[in-house]
Amino acid sequence: MTLRLHRFALSGHAHRAELLLNLLGLRAELIDVDLGGGEHKQPAFLAKNAFGQVPVLEDGDTVIADSNAILVYLASRYDEQRRWLPVDPVQAAQVQRWLSVAAGQLASGPAAARMVTLFKAPFDHDRAKTVATALFAVLEQHLAQQTFLVGAAPTIADLALYSYTAHAPEGGVSLQPYPQIRAWLGRIEALPGFVPMPKTAVAA
Repeated sequence: MTLRLHRFALSGHAHRAELLLNLLGLRAELIDVDLGGGEHKQPAFLAKNAFGQVPVLEDGDTVIADSNAILVYLASRYDEQRRWLPVDPVQAAQVQRWLSVAAGQLASGPAAARMVTLFKAPFDHDRAKTVATALFAVLEQHLAQQTFLVGAAPTIADLALYSYTAHAPEGGVSLQPYPQIRAWLGRIEALPGFVPMPKTAVAA
C-alpha cells in the first residue's frame, strides 16, 4: 500500500479526500493527526505541509497537501476515464469554479460556523451563517436545473462541497429550506463506495 492519508476524522477537508479515495476504489492507510495535541504544528508534519493543515496525501514519494489539490491529483492519476475531473475545457473550468467556491464561500460560511460551535473557533458566527445562507441560496437555484454541480454526473466539484454542506446543521445552519440541496446530498450518499463523515452532536 503506497497511499497514506493524514487526516482528522471531523475535518470536512480531510473527508472529501477520503471520499474520493473510496469512490475510486483505492486502498489507503488512514493516519489520524492529533490536532488537539498540536501534532500538525510539529516539524515532522510541517515537512509534509508547511501550513500545518490536514489533509496530506502520500503516494509513494509524492506528497500532496491541500484537499482540493488532492482531489485533482487523485482524479488525474487514478481515474483513467476522467469522470471525476473532465478534460473538456468548459467542464474543467466549471469544476474549478466550484473548487474555488469550496475554498471561499464554503470555508468562510458553513465550515466556519461549524468550527465555532464544535471547536470554539474565534470566528464571527453570525457572519459565517450569513455567508452560508447566501451560498445555499445559489446552490439551491443551481441544483434545481441539474443533477450534480457540473452536469448529469458527479465530479470532484460535488465532493469538494459535500462534507461541510451536509454537516452545516452542526454549525447552526439548517438545510430544511433547501430541498434541492438535500436531494443532491442524497444522490452523493447513494454513490457506490460512499463513506460518511462522523456526525457530531452540538452541546446546547
